Amino acid sequence: MSETEPIVIGDLLALAPIEAGKLGHHTVLDTEAARVIVLAFERGYVLKEHRAPRALLLQALDGHLRLTAGGQVTDLRPGGLVHLPPSMPHAVEALAESRLSLTLLAPPGTSAGN
Repeated sequence: MSETEPIVIGDLLALAPIEAGKLGHHTVLDTEAARVIVLAFERGYVLKEHRAPRALLLQALDGHLRLTAGGQVTDLRPGGLVHLPPSMPHAVEALAESRLSLTLLAPPGTSAGN
């Protein structure tokens, strides 16, 4: 994608259907500065504790999610935003059908895809 023009995504929810029995994983943007993935959760799905090598921004697009990170439990609903530093252990539970925008931030001078 060209970094000299705006990139517009009109409807993230349409790009990330919720499918029974699995976690939907939809990369909707991949640039030098950031990668945006929409995770689609059915109610009751638990994404077990894991780490990401990059800093993350997590934003609920719909539904209701429970995030456990850094010794804190946060209910994440549309309009909420959480920043996690690199390598922080975290887990996510879907309390309702939900979609989560996950932005992996690239450190200065590197690519988000690395």
